[in-house]
Amino acid sequence: MKLSILMPVYNEEDRIADALKQALAVDYPCEIELLVVDDGSRDGTGEILGRADDSRLRVITHPRNRGKGAAIRTAVDNADGEYMVILDADLEYDPQDIPKLLDPVLDGRADVVYGNRTFGSHSAYSFWYVMGNKGVTMAANVLFNSYISDLETCFKLMPVALYRSLDIRSQGFGMEAEVTGKLLRRRIRPFEVPISYRARGREEGKKITWKDGVEAIWILGRERTRRKSDGPPR
Repeated sequence: MKLSILMPVYNEEDRIADALKQALAVDYPCEIELLVVDDGSRDGTGEILGRADDSRLRVITHPRNRGKGAAIRTAVDNADGEYMVILDADLEYDPQDIPKLLDPVLDGRADVVYGNRTFGSHSAYSFWYVMGNKGVTMAANVLFNSYISDLETCFKLMPVALYRSLDIRSQGFGMEAEVTGKLLRRRIRPFEVPISYRARGREEGKKITWKDGVEAIWILGRERTRRKSDGPPR
C-alpha cells in the first residue's frame, strides 16, 4: 500500500521547514509520498519549498489563495497513493501519529480512520474554540444519528478513490464538515484513534474562526437534507 500525505500550505514560512522534516522523518509501515500544495502563499513559503530535496516530496503551487478545500482537491487529483491522509503544516498535529491511523487499515478493521483529539488546558488555545468544535461535532451526530468524537480533526485517512467519489466542493475549512457529512450519508462510520494535539493561537497564525463553525453546521444540514444522488466510491 502507498499512502499519500496531503499538506495544504498558506503563509507558513516560520513552520514549513519543520513540518516537512517531521513528516518525512516518521518510520511509516508503508510507502509514502508527501504532496504539498502551496495555496498562493505571499511570504517566504514558496522559496523554502523550492529548496526542499526529498524523492518522496512533490510540490504544487496555486497562483492565488483558494482555501484549504481547494488545496486538498488539487492534492487528491495528483495523488498516486491508494490511501490518503491530510496533514496541516502548522505543527498542531504530530505526524508520528499517522502510523496509528494506518494500523486499523493494515489489519483489516477499517477503511476510514479519524484521529480523535483530546483537548486540555495545554492543547486548546481558547474555551470557545473547543466548544465550537464540540458543537459542530454534536450537530453531525444529531443530524446523522452517529457518534463521532471529532469532526474537525485534520487527520482523516481514507482511500483516495473514496475521497474523489465524495466530490468535495467546499473551498475553505467547510471541507471538513462536507467530508464527514457525505461519509455519514453513506453510513460510513469512521474508526477513531486517539492522537496528540497542540493548538496554536491567533498570534501564531491560527486561521479558523467562528464563521467557519456556522458554515460547517449549514453544510451538515445541507448534506442531511440533500436528495440522495451520490453513488458508491469510484
